[in-house]
Formats: sequence, structure tokens, C-alpha cells
Amino acid sequence: MTYLTSFSVRSSKRCEWIDVSAQVRAAVEASGVKEGLCVVFVPHTTAAITVNERADADVPRDASLALDAISPDRPEFLHGEGNSDAHVKTSLVGPSITLIVSEGKLLLGTWQGVWFCEFDGPRERKVHARILGES
Repeated sequence: MTYLTSFSVRSSKRCEWIDVSAQVRAAVEASGVKEGLCVVFVPHTTAAITVNERADADVPRDASLALDAISPDRPEFLHGEGNSDAHVKTSLVGPSITLIVSEGKLLLGTWQGVWFCEFDGPRERKVHARILGES
């Protein structure tokens, strides 16, 4: 069995981490898959998806600071849109994650959540979730 759904995410600033755990959980529940995998994919070159702690709001802030240190906006970048740092951050974090579905639910740790990472906002973005497995 396979199920594909999409949802929109709207960012309000240039760099922002948005918790999309509820949307991904809803996709898994709607799929009817009891045992399988959920692939979450972001089809953008300046946005990404990751799993990280969602209990402390300082974690995404700190991660953003670390990514800014690794890939700051630099005057010597040549890309005409002026968002080369966002492209690098997206490459580091990645466009997709694969999660386990067990007993019809996402198998995440106690503190884990699914984060949409905006590196070139504000924008409206798409996120796709493909759930595969047995009902």
C-alpha cells in the first residue's frame, strides 16, 4: 500500500524552523498504513526537513546559529539571487527524511519532532509525505 499527500508551510522570516510533526502524523493516520515507512520530502532548494528536539525552543535557534556560522552570507558569493548561504544550509540539512511507521503511528523519540527548515523566507512552501507499508 502507498499513500501520497502534500501540505503547505508558510514562513514569516528569512530563517525559521517550523514544527510540522502534527501534519506528518496526520498524513500517516490518513494513509491507513500500520507498519511501514514515511518519507517526507521538501521540493525546494532553499528549504529542508529534519528531525530534532521539539521540547525546547532554543534548540532550533541554536541550530540556526550553528548553520549561520558554517554558511554565513558572504559578499564573495556569485549567485545572482543573493541566497547562496540558504542553498548551502539546505544541502547540509537535506531535502528528505525517512521515518518508521509502527502500529499506525510515527516512531519518534520522546523529545523528537519533524522540523521544516526555511532558509530563504518568508515564503509559502510545499511538503510531500509518501507513506508505504502494510495496512
